[in-house]
Amino acid sequence: MSADNQIEIPPSFIALHIAPGRSVTTTPKVLMLARYEQCEDMASLLTEHAQTLLDKENLTPQDVLLRCYRGLLADAENFNAPEAQWVVTRLAEFMGWPWPAWGDETLCK
Repeated sequence: MSADNQIEIPPSFIALHIAPGRSVTTTPKVLMLARYEQCEDMASLLTEHAQTLLDKENLTPQDVLLRCYRGLLADAENFNAPEAQWVVTRLAEFMGWPWPAWGDETLCK
């Protein structure tokens, strides 16, 4: 990563790269930055799609987030489950919606 890179990776994303029982990430910062940028970009790109689903499909915000989450999981080459959760939570922030209920088994399947 170049010294002039000004992007700060949020702690919520860094936490995805810390193994249980560890206190630091072993993921190289360059790789983590690339993954973060991809996830942040996807959350931003999904805003228009999410609004369309909300308006045209007569879904609740939680239903929209669930559909987006499942779609991201179907794209396993690009997003693992923790990253998909992060993207959908970030999407909820962009939309001004309540965060997804990740404790609810419906969203975690």
